[in-house]
Order: sequence, then structure tokens, then C-alpha cells
Amino acid sequence: MRTTTRRDRLLSVVILPAVLIAVGVLAYFTFRTTLQLETLRRQSVLESTIGLATEKADRLDKRIITEDNVAIAIVDPAHLDELSERWLPTAQRETPTIRAILVLSEQRTVIAFASRAGGAWGEEEAFRRLLVERMHADMELAAQPVDELRHLHRDYRGQGYLVSYWKREVAGRRYLIVAWHDIGRIVKDTLPSLYTETAPGGAPQSRVNVVDEDGRIIYGPPLRSGEFTVGVRFPTTLYDWRLQVSPSASEELAARVQSRKTLELLFVTLSCVVIVAGVATILFAVQKERRLNALKSEFIANVSHELKTPLALVRMFAEMLQTGRVASEAKRQEYLEIIVGESERLSGLIENVLDFAKVERGKGAYELLEGHVGDVVARAVQVLRYRAERDEVRLELDIDDALPPVRIDERAIQLAVINLIDNALKYAAKTSTDSNVVTISVKREAGAIAVRVIDRGPGVAAEDRERIFERFVRGKSSASDGSTPGARGSGIGLALVKHIADSHGGRAWVEPGAERGSAFVVTIPIANSHAAIDETSGRDSVKVSEGVSVPTGGSDAPHA
Repeated sequence: MRTTTRRDRLLSVVILPAVLIAVGVLAYFTFRTTLQLETLRRQSVLESTIGLATEKADRLDKRIITEDNVAIAIVDPAHLDELSERWLPTAQRETPTIRAILVLSEQRTVIAFASRAGGAWGEEEAFRRLLVERMHADMELAAQPVDELRHLHRDYRGQGYLVSYWKREVAGRRYLIVAWHDIGRIVKDTLPSLYTETAPGGAPQSRVNVVDEDGRIIYGPPLRSGEFTVGVRFPTTLYDWRLQVSPSASEELAARVQSRKTLELLFVTLSCVVIVAGVATILFAVQKERRLNALKSEFIANVSHELKTPLALVRMFAEMLQTGRVASEAKRQEYLEIIVGESERLSGLIENVLDFAKVERGKGAYELLEGHVGDVVARAVQVLRYRAERDEVRLELDIDDALPPVRIDERAIQLAVINLIDNALKYAAKTSTDSNVVTISVKREAGAIAVRVIDRGPGVAAEDRERIFERFVRGKSSASDGSTPGARGSGIGLALVKHIADSHGGRAWVEPGAERGSAFVVTIPIANSHAAIDETSGRDSVKVSEGVSVPTGGSDAPHA
């Protein structure tokens, strides 16, 4: 026993905390790994989207710089008079976004000018003045090496301009060459040609737009701002604008990522809960088994005592009768009654044990036949009449007339009633004559026949009213408490009563008595009868006091 206690203590104090700590550590690392994987997935999607946006922005820069390189190759400060003839014939094909090319001297004077504008000379002249008066000052010319290409992208007078410029030195003289790009043509022709892409099925692979510094859309559809929508600036050309890219299924992708994260966290949480619940279930089962073993040990001790006591009495009084040590015939009769009563008690206990063993083995089946519950209850009372008289307890039997027959196993119902009356006799108070009464009633209630056994004993504590119907469990009142000294029992009687009631489709429970004590109730539904009808058989209601009397027809042999 000491080894078992140490093992249980080790299980409770060491193993359970160790398992809980292990589950906590596992849950922590699993959660952390899940979150890290989620972060990596998001980062991977974002990086791929940023890479896509950067590549698309570079496309425009390369297109414009390619046109600038063509212009650089065409413009020769030594032959400025040939500028228009060298450029305009191939301008539409080679430099479609360049609207005009200008050459300025070191004194900021326009010394050469070629334009594709045709008749829009007013705009050209306005641009020449803007270039000389304002743009020239915004160009970083002082630190610009010769032949290095640079760009200026800025709004002037509410209109956006993009110019490419580079220095050229010829014969010791420096020139500033400027290419004016047509932003309207870039938006109308170049951006659609660069950013309209479709998948093999015809759906767009991604959604692209271009916005200015204030977020106004220059090109493309509106994009919903989301965690996978990114924006990058054009590196060197239209650097005041920003290109935004969103995967075509960004909302679906975000929802899928969130759903996957939620699902993974749910699975991890569920796994941890299952582990903890499994450990708790195992510990509960171990604790319950240990408690059950303790109850079985107590049951064996109680049954041994219950068997020993009536056997000792039977043997003692039988030996007295055998040896002739009897003072009178009245004493002889008294001894015989004691022997018969204790034999009945012994038979009842053995019958209980045998029936309970059948229930434990799953063989506690009952043969249900039409029968009258009142007759069965009356026979059960008759069985215990000698013990009740010996214990100075009055049994009152109250059976309604016109009770319908129901399908019952008469022997099982009789055994259940005997157990209830036996229980009442054990715990009935013996403080006064009025209190030494056990009432057994059989009534029709709410579609069922209810058998009540009411005593005036110490009662059943509220917390014990459910537990006492479990096997091997005995209520607190079973211990010596002054009013019921030394009351003993096997702990299986009420469990057997409940099993019998359940097997008949009814219920068994205990409720407080009207004044004190307890009322044990067993119900048998009338609906389980083949002919669930009221049947008047001429039997009168039986009321028994100061002893027990039964309806005409005799009584069965004791079944306990």
C-alpha cells in the first residue's frame, strides 16, 4: 500500500507537471515555427511582388534611356544645321516619346532646335523660355561630367515635364543638349505597351498603375491597398511618379494565407488540447480506478462482516437449541425466529451479490411479463416483516387501487423494493415510537407507477443523492453519527436498484422527506405494457400499521 501511495504521489507531483511543461514547450515552439513560416511566406510573396514592380519600373527607364542614346548619337554640335535632317526622318520609329531636341550654349542660349510638333510653335516657344528661365537652374550641371545622361522630372505651371540632358564638348566649347519627352505620349502609348500582360488563359497576371506624388492615378486602374500591393519609384526618369503592382489575386492570396495561418494554429491548439485532455483522462481514469479499488476493498470487508454477523447469530442460537439450553418454549420460538430472520438477511445479501455480479458481467437481463406492481411490493414487505418487528419499526403499506398491469420482472422488482426497505430499516431513527415508521407507497404518477419508500432517518446529504446509486458508494449517513450507530452495508444495494429501474425504462432517485428522513423512489412506465389501460381487479387499497398485512392470496417465499 505504501508503494502504491508513493507511485500515485509520483504520478501526481512529478509526471503530470512534466507532461504539462512538455506540452507547453511543444506548443511554444510549434506556434513560433508556424508564425515564422507564415512570416517567410508573406515575405516571399512581398519580395516577389517588389521584384516584379522593380522590373516593370526598369522597363520604362530602359525604354526612355534607349531613345536618349539614339538622340545622343544623332546630335553633333559640329553640324547643328543638320539636326532636323538627321533626326526627324527616324524620330517616329527610333524616338517616339521625344518631342523636341534643343542645343544650348554655355551662355544658356538656344542655338539649335528640332521639333516634331508640327504647327504647335506656341507650345515650343513656351517650352524654350521655360527651359532657359527655370529648368536650366534646376539641372545639376555643375557636378555633371561631360557625356553623362541625366533627367529632370518636375511640374511647372501645373504641368508635368520630363527632359533628358547631357553635356558635349567640341573644339574646346561646351554645349548642353536637352531632349524634351512628351509625357502625354508616354502615358497613352508607352505605358500600355509595357504593362499590359495577360496569362495564357487571357486573365491579367498582375494589376499595375502609375500614380504621382499626391497619389493621383496617372495610368491604370485603382488598386485596393493590401498587404501584397507594393509601390516603387521609377529610378532615373519619371522619379516623381510611383509604379504600383498588385498580384491579380491579392485579396484571394491574402485570404488564403490568413486561412492557412488560422488553420495551422487551430490544428496546433487542437493537438495541444487533445494531449492535455488525454493526459487528464488517463490521470482521471487512474484516480477513478484507484478509488474503485479502494471501494472494492471496503466492499469486501463490508460483505465479509455482513456475512459473518448473521452466520454467527444463526450458529449461536442453533447451538443453544441443539444443547437444550432454552429457558422456555417462548425463548425457543424467539431463537427460531432470530435464526429465520438472520437466514433471510443472509439470503438477501447473497442474492444481491449474485445479481450484482451478473450486472457487472453484462448478464443482468430481465424477463419482462405482465404483472401487478402492487402485489410484488406487498410480497417484498412480507419478506421483511419479521426483521421490522424485531427492530421495532412499523411498516405502512399504501397501494392505490385500479393500478394497471405493466411489463415487469417480478423477482427483480421485489429485490429492488427489499433493498430499499432494508436500507430504510438500517437508517430509520429510533428516538421515539412515532419516528419508527417506514412508509411504502405505490401510486400512479405522470404515466408511470411510482414506488416510494419513506423513512424518518437522518436523511441523505444533498451532495450524496447522486453518488449513493453508484456501485460500492455509501453515503455519509452510513457512518456512525449517534442517531444511526454502526450501520453497515455492502454498497451495491442501491446500485442494483438503479440498474433494475433503468432496465424497466424507469428511474430511481432519492428526495428529502416531508419532515425529515428520505424518500427513495422507483418508477416503472405504464407505456411499457401491452395493454396500458386502467384495470380494476377488485383489490382494495391496503393500509398496514403496527405490523404488515398483505392482500388475500398469501406471500411468496423470501427473495432477497
